[in-house]
Amino acid sequence: MAQTGEYGLLIDYQYCSGCHACEVACKKEHDLPKGDFGIKIVQDGPRQCSDGVWEYDYLPVPTHLCDLCAVRVEAGKLPTCVHHCQAGVMVYGTLEELAAKAKAAAKDKMVIFAK
Repeated sequence: MAQTGEYGLLIDYQYCSGCHACEVACKKEHDLPKGDFGIKIVQDGPRQCSDGVWEYDYLPVPTHLCDLCAVRVEAGKLPTCVHHCQAGVMVYGTLEELAAKAKAAAKDKMVIFAK
């Protein structure tokens, strides 16, 4: 099994549509009670910046309940949020791989989540 801090998620939230498929899949996979989430979609905006540009983003944010689907990963599967992401904005891998992907993509709206 992977050591804590060795693996994570790369999330390109520029293209997240806010469909909540990751939330639903996680809740079902882990049988989480009402109000608990392993990953939560946060809406940021809409707001107009001082330069006139409008921003409106959905950000998938893993919570403290996220274990990167340790049981699924141990069985050779992707974390359920990655597997069910309709927009394909999440990638699972080693932190080294994810950092390389983020650097190569050179986008403004990418984050790496490590557990």
